[in-house]
Amino acid sequence: MRCAYYETGRCRSCTLIERPYEAQLAAKHALCRSLIAAPDLEWLPPVRSAEAGFRNKAKMVVSGTTAQPTLGILDPGGHGVDLRDCPLYPPAMRPAFEALAAFVTQARLVPYDVAHRSGEVKYVLVTASPDDEVMVRFVLRSQESVARIRKHVPWLLGAVPGLAVVSVNLQPEHKAVLEGEREIVLTDQEALTMRLGGPALHLRPRSFFQTNTEVATALYGQVRDWVEACGPASVWDLYCGVGGFALHVAAPGREVVGVETSGEAVASAQTSATEAGLSGLRFEAGDATAFALAAEAPPDLVIVNPPRRGIGAELCGWLEASGVRHVVYSSCRAESLARDLARMPSLRPRKARVLDMFPHTEHYEVVTLLERG
Repeated sequence: MRCAYYETGRCRSCTLIERPYEAQLAAKHALCRSLIAAPDLEWLPPVRSAEAGFRNKAKMVVSGTTAQPTLGILDPGGHGVDLRDCPLYPPAMRPAFEALAAFVTQARLVPYDVAHRSGEVKYVLVTASPDDEVMVRFVLRSQESVARIRKHVPWLLGAVPGLAVVSVNLQPEHKAVLEGEREIVLTDQEALTMRLGGPALHLRPRSFFQTNTEVATALYGQVRDWVEACGPASVWDLYCGVGGFALHVAAPGREVVGVETSGEAVASAQTSATEAGLSGLRFEAGDATAFALAAEAPPDLVIVNPPRRGIGAELCGWLEASGVRHVVYSSCRAESLARDLARMPSLRPRKARVLDMFPHTEHYEVVTLLERG
């Protein structure tokens, strides 16, 4: 894929972009196979991504001035690099970027200056759904600009096609943290609807969601197929986020429990379950390891989708001793997955698949079906 930003040195985020896409995909597949080796392990063909227009979320640093803002990244000198034409973003986002730059000027928002620790607006976060609905979040240092943003929201709703949710996040600290704890929703609609072939998922402003919608759809479908083949009567979905796996594997007569630390994500998952009329499905806000350790009995199958660090020694130890027949482990880092697998020798990898969530970078998703035996 050609990218003018990369070729001119303005952005080097896509570190593998000079490699042919097939070579990128083959290298990720080879890496995962080298780290996750087991007898009788079947590797399915990797899931490809579109090479451009695949990202459903943009995290844009706001820099420059109120009159001439940039939306993109900061260069090594702390100056803004405008990335409104980045080819990774889908067409639905392009009008949003143009309108948001104009909105910064119209609402008199002062871009945050990292070097001087001054200014107000740090980021604009834009998410697009498969239906081309859009959510926009402004990350601010304080409430100073909230009233002006609220005043001009009607203009923004008219300027951005499909804009459904607008919110403000307050992040007052001067450190490398994207968002704070407080979110102020400025529209009647509070969540973006994500339709991926199963029950509709509802993405609230502070909820995590995979950044590649097409590949996320394939991931949910793969896990659903494996779970159906195992035929469990009970399933836990640990680190469940907005409930993607739990909602896709729910079935009549099957008890499914999703566990997630984010209350926002749990609320979204519960909304999806209610709308879909799914019985036997519930969600709890809490720590995955603590939930497992406190349970009276294990389920037939456990799904885990942890952050990059993996599930850790304590949860691995519980799974190893639990008697759980199957585990589906979705990981964004094969090194931590391999470490966790070594802690669970009774749960043997039977099937695995690489899914290319992040073309042109070294990142990926790898999902593995484990079976006790």
